[in-house]
Amino acid sequence: MATVTEAPPLAPEQPKPPRKRGRWTPYWLLLPGILWLLIFFAMPMIYQASTSVQTGSLEEGYKVTWHFATYWDALSEYYPQFLRSVLYAGSATILCLLLGYPLAYLIAFRAGRWRNLIMILVIAPFFTSFLIRTLAWKTILADGGPVVGALNTLHVLDVTTWLGMTEGDRVLATPLAVVCGLTYNFLPFMVLPLYTSLERIDPRLHEAANDLYAKPTTVFRRVTFPLSMPGVVSGTLLTFIPAAGDYVNADLLGSTDTRMVGNVIQTQFLRILDYPTAAALSFILMAAILVMVTVYIRRSGTEDLV
Repeated sequence: MATVTEAPPLAPEQPKPPRKRGRWTPYWLLLPGILWLLIFFAMPMIYQASTSVQTGSLEEGYKVTWHFATYWDALSEYYPQFLRSVLYAGSATILCLLLGYPLAYLIAFRAGRWRNLIMILVIAPFFTSFLIRTLAWKTILADGGPVVGALNTLHVLDVTTWLGMTEGDRVLATPLAVVCGLTYNFLPFMVLPLYTSLERIDPRLHEAANDLYAKPTTVFRRVTFPLSMPGVVSGTLLTFIPAAGDYVNADLLGSTDTRMVGNVIQTQFLRILDYPTAAALSFILMAAILVMVTVYIRRSGTEDLV
């Protein structure tokens, strides 16, 4: 009688190694952004750096002669405009913070069903041209208008004149008008980061502080404000940086005595046609803002933002 032998068991199939064809996908996704930065940021920066060390004229042409003295000449001649830009931008940033923080706090914790409507009202000015909004302030601050009349009645202009921000009974063509225009135009850049930061705060932290019988001022000082510091830093940077380089508000709402460095750069580029000086002023402004921002971030203890 023949014996039946059992067949040997089949060996388990070995798992196939994963394919590596997707390892280049992240780099392909980054390629459009990298090309955009190279074409519209890196190349213009390199061109402007080359322009800043050139000498010559528009008729004879400009040549790269590595004339770094242009930087010192530009800084020594236009340092008042640099200081004025920092002062106006800093004042507008502080005003935006003082006005924007209560508004962002209201939207985050007290608005309720009106939150979306208030957010739309904050963003609505962006649907209007920056130039038109600034021109509107010429009408608001016009001599003999209701705003100037109310300020005169309250004797506010007496105080601002003593501080050197206005001249007599008028607001237009004064530092106050420029700061007001900067504050209005860049206020949404302060409110939105503050709202985002405040909205992320866990409400249970406020409840715990109230259960420990903390006063509202103590809760704000020890809980709310420290947790909202990322929004404060982001908002101040988003406000100060464009305000320091702005020239529209100083041009439309100010005078020759309120010119900022942005006005000087615009004049050098488009009217005087002194391209090396304009490029040198641009790089000095960028370097100054970069140093101030770095110091500010390190002092505020939010190095993770950079």
